[in-house]
This record gives sequence, structure tokens and C-alpha cells, in this order.
Amino acid sequence: MAIQICGSLAFDTIMDFHGRFAEQILPDQLHILNVSFLVPSLRREFGGCAGNIAYSLKQLGATPIPVAVVGSDGADYMARFQRLGIATSHIQTCTDTYTAQAMIMTDRDNNQITAFHPGAMSQAHTNRLAPTPEVALGIISPDGRDAMIQHAQEFVQANIPFVFDPGQGLPMFNGEELRQFIDWATWVTVNDYEAKMLCARTGLDFAQISHLCNGLVVTLGELGCEVWVAGERTLVPGVHAAAIVDPTGCGDAFRAALLAGLERGWPLAQCAEWGNRVGAIKIASKGGQNHDLTSLAAAFQAS
Repeated sequence: MAIQICGSLAFDTIMDFHGRFAEQILPDQLHILNVSFLVPSLRREFGGCAGNIAYSLKQLGATPIPVAVVGSDGADYMARFQRLGIATSHIQTCTDTYTAQAMIMTDRDNNQITAFHPGAMSQAHTNRLAPTPEVALGIISPDGRDAMIQHAQEFVQANIPFVFDPGQGLPMFNGEELRQFIDWATWVTVNDYEAKMLCARTGLDFAQISHLCNGLVVTLGELGCEVWVAGERTLVPGVHAAAIVDPTGCGDAFRAALLAGLERGWPLAQCAEWGNRVGAIKIASKGGQNHDLTSLAAAFQAS
């Protein structure tokens, strides 16, 4: 069965700042903020939530179908997916703009500052879903605002269960809109910061959200994650990483394992456990699509 991944394809320009942001920013001078960070290393990576999720899903033996839009500079991305055996049939090209671009700066404590240019992603709503019988489930990850609403509605109309993963797109929606997403979704997943914002905007707590869908997952970084099902909380411990190299794409790697487990019909806590394992592997490599899950994939398939 296939998994449709609605979200962004982007090029990530990743920079490493060897100091700490907190040491460069004066809290009492934020109203006249004017800072510069020396970044000795810079690299360009394939990224975007849909791309990162598809990359890990493919390694875990699943069949990802990204639903996204690239720009006039997206040929390399399409060629990469074709080499990896990832479907490109639901990826459109918008020739009058660039592919989405993320400029990500990480300090020595793995804090990040990101500037994001949406580019072709702003046209994602023109790329309508075309669900087929082999599609088992989907995910709404950060994308153009209109596209996130439209694709969620299309999943509901097609009776396809899906994960709502608002990520950095969460601030685009008010409380009423977020409650509608929760009502539509089968599962909801957010990190701890996004979870606080989701609760603040909707007026719902974790237990209440988990009663409106089949489950809520709140990721906590190295501490693991909380899984809420029918008002009951389960803490799924984190997995020790061999090295802490780059947090970029860790959340997407986690969601790939979550989706792969859900497609196999596993309980949500078991899916989250595997998400922690995949995230621990990802953080030990640079970029969102350079980690190797070969050693983990066989164990995953055998579970």
C-alpha cells in the first residue's frame, strides 16, 4: 500500500554557527535587533518536509507518494527521486518561480534560526490529490496554507485516514481552523513547542485533542515523546544517538517511521518508539536526506 505525503519540497542551505545565539542576542535590545553570525561552513541539501519523509519511508520499505510542487530549478530534485525509486507522478513543476528555499542556521546547542522562501510551494493548492485504491493513508505536513486545507478536505472526501502535522505552518491558522483540522484528522503530531501553541489557539488540552482523533503524539527531542490516546498519556523514552551532528529533518524522520508503522496497523506507541529510533539515526548525519537506515530497515520489517 502507498502513503501520500502532502508537503513541501525545498532546497536547504544549512549553516553552522560555532557560538551560541543566546550570547549574541541582548534580550533588552530586541526592539533594535541588528546581529550578524559568522558561519564557517555552508552546504546545500535536498529538503522540505515531504521530501524528507519520503526519503526515510522508502528506506523503511514503504511506498511514498509525495504530493508537492517544485520550481524552475527543481529538475535535480525530480532526478534524485527517480534514482531513489520514489514516485514523482504527483509532483508538479511551476516554471515561473524557484523551488522553496530554507536557510537554516544552527548554533553549538542545536538551536536553529530559519528563513524560508515558499516559492513554488505557494502554488501547491493547484496540485489536487488523486487518491487511488492502493493509498492506505496520508499526511498533511507544512505546505502552502490553501493546500493544507484543500488536501485535508480531499483526504476526508476520499475516506483516507491521515496525520495532521502542522509543524512550522501552524501559525498560519487560527483556533477555529486548527480545531477543524483536528476533527478531520485521524492522528495529530506536533513537537513540544507546537503543542503549546496548538493548545493555546484551540483552547484544548492534550487529553481533549486525543479524544477528537485516534491519537496525539508530542515529540520531546532526546527525551522521546508523549503519546495520548483517548485521554491516556504514555511516555515513549528517547533513544540515545551515536552522535549529535545536525537536527535538521529529525522530525520528518520520526514521522516517516510513524507513518510506516501506522500503515502496518501498529499501536500508536509502537509507531512512536520506531520514530524515536529513526530520529536518533538521522541526527547523527548532516542534512535531512543523507542518513542510512539499512541496518534498521530489516528489523523494522521483521517487527
